[in-house]
Amino acid sequence: MIIFTKLLLAHLMGDFVFQPTRWLIHKEANKARSGFLYAHIVIHYGLMMLLLWDLSFWKMALVIAISHYLIDLAKLYANSLFKNKLYPFLIDQLLHLAVLFACAFFGNLWETIATLWEQIDWPLITAIVFVTYPSAIIMSKLLENMSEQIELDHKSLPNAGKYIGIIERLFVLIFIILGRWEAIGLLITAKSVFRFNDLKESNSRKLTEYILIGTLLSFGLAVLAGLLYVHSY
Repeated sequence: MIIFTKLLLAHLMGDFVFQPTRWLIHKEANKARSGFLYAHIVIHYGLMMLLLWDLSFWKMALVIAISHYLIDLAKLYANSLFKNKLYPFLIDQLLHLAVLFACAFFGNLWETIATLWEQIDWPLITAIVFVTYPSAIIMSKLLENMSEQIELDHKSLPNAGKYIGIIERLFVLIFIILGRWEAIGLLITAKSVFRFNDLKESNSRKLTEYILIGTLLSFGLAVLAGLLYVHSY
């Protein structure tokens, strides 16, 4: 595991710390002809060898560096195929991590995967999934009739409310698992403070009631998931 950790650290440093924005722009514009692409790969290789501090790993580091070059090159040419640039970024990172994992545990790859699979906390995974999109859909159905009666006089980011709800429910779930119920109160207070200006400017009783019901429902679903998980053991 220590080898994988060092390889992961080298990857994080190479991709996010030692890669200036101007390099990214130049690579996007020039693709395979960009010198920064090759400098990026050399930096990755150097970081891996530095952190591993063992010359016997030079072949593994070389394999990772070459795969990194091929994955990055494929991403540069595939970027234009995606409207949402988040997707190629995520695919790129997942492929890099898969290569690191495969190289770090090359001798007993399938045994390691089987062991990790057996150690997965499935009730926790279920709770996490529930408080994300399923809870968002449940809330939208429950609040559908109410939302039609609310008139908003300002614009907001697309799906911002949904993502805010998902993040807050994840926080609530974490706090319950850790047994830090007081942190949930602080989270509710912080959300109330941020919502205060909206409620003050709108001066709408319906909007206030709608936000209050939505907040309590969101927190309630997260608390329910957290309690079910905690008491499942």
